[in-house]
Amino acid sequence: MELRHLRYALALAEHEHFGRAAAALGIQQPPLSMQIKALETEVGVRLFERTGRGVHPTLAGQAFLKRAREALDQVTLAAREAADAERGTSGSLAIGFLGTALGAVMPEVFTVYRERFPYVRLQLREMPSIEQVDALLHGDLDAGFVCGPVPRSAREQLTTIPVARESLVAVVAADHEFAREPLLSAAALEGQPLVLPARRKETAAFEAAWAMCRVAGFEPQDVTEVSGLHTLLGFVACGLGVGVGPAGMRRFRHVGTTIVPVEAPDARLDIHLAFRSRDKERVLRNFLAVVRGLTPV
Repeated sequence: MELRHLRYALALAEHEHFGRAAAALGIQQPPLSMQIKALETEVGVRLFERTGRGVHPTLAGQAFLKRAREALDQVTLAAREAADAERGTSGSLAIGFLGTALGAVMPEVFTVYRERFPYVRLQLREMPSIEQVDALLHGDLDAGFVCGPVPRSAREQLTTIPVARESLVAVVAADHEFAREPLLSAAALEGQPLVLPARRKETAAFEAAWAMCRVAGFEPQDVTEVSGLHTLLGFVACGLGVGVGPAGMRRFRHVGTTIVPVEAPDARLDIHLAFRSRDKERVLRNFLAVVRGLTPV
């Protein structure tokens, strides 16, 4: 049994006449009659009742035609989905991210990407940069928004695109003395308890804040490390210290906190999109094209 046999049977049921069905199919009537008879022999039942008033499906034929139509619909759908996958307009993408990227670049990227490729299923996973790198190397992520360059040991396997450069800002409780300052010098942070992104999970963010303090002439003495920017903002709101992090935190608008710019022009945090260098999947290439078009860093 071939797909053409299903099409022949459906055409015959629609036109109720061998001649008209053959004309619609673009074949001669005798071959159509022979193919229908061969189909009935293979199925083992009579599918059509031939009368002087035309050709009509039997009860067995009606049951067969229902499944035949479903089978052809599935084949059509399979062909369409294969074409969509080739164009990268369907499928799925697993994307890692960290809070810094969520505040800096992701809203613009994903708004445009969803408009252009609405049928791609996105799996977004919030993960520290170092965990994203490991997931990329093991094939558990297709791409990831990470802070700072990837570790040297991974650079042969991963390619990165710079997508944002964030200045560092101070976050203080709304009633803190710094909350009224339009601009804060980095040196003013000396002696303050600081809340920083955890060194182990967000190495680049921690080191950028620490380097800013060193350039200002001091090393922090009282430091609380937290796992994410939302936690950082929450700790600051609780009065547990002055937070230092990327300017993109402004988007999070945590109640009870105020963000104050810091006068430290060299204090920057670079965000990259990392992906496997050898990954040539079209769905990923389309995503990379959107990122490159929106982030001319």
